Amino acid sequence: MTEKNFRLRELLSYRLQTVAAIMAKSAAARYKAEFDLSLGEWRAIAHLAERSPMALNEVAKACGLDKGQMSRVIRSLVARELVVREVGRRGGRIIDLSLTSKGHALYRKVTAVATERNNAFQACLSEAELLVLDMSLKKLSSIAIALMKAAKVSDISKRNVNRKNLLVD
Repeated sequence: MTEKNFRLRELLSYRLQTVAAIMAKSAAARYKAEFDLSLGEWRAIAHLAERSPMALNEVAKACGLDKGQMSRVIRSLVARELVVREVGRRGGRIIDLSLTSKGHALYRKVTAVATERNNAFQACLSEAELLVLDMSLKKLSSIAIALMKAAKVSDISKRNVNRKNLLVD
């Protein structure tokens, strides 16, 4: 692809995002219909089941949500008695979040559906395709992280250059 024949729909990142969005929307619809859970709620429950206790900012980072969004998610889960807030074991003002027994029970039900969905996705690929996909995703993730870090360094450098220019004037 060149600038002359640029097509957004042909960008690899766009194609990956499109597939991920479709997969997420279908998961969200199913989890809402069967368990009255949003995708954010499900992801918070899954992370808390795998690693409790966690602080709000840890759950937010793991789920890819900002702290405000995750605060609303956790508030909803606490109101439904799926998550409990406790004074942090690490001291300070940090509140630990953990699943209740009701939260663990729901987690087990949803993981059965999530596993079923994952198996359906994997069933359309051969063993060789799954291996190539896994390796490709790891490579793409590595280069995306490297590009993100480079962009941050570039942005910081630009800001520092601008500050220096302001100081000279």
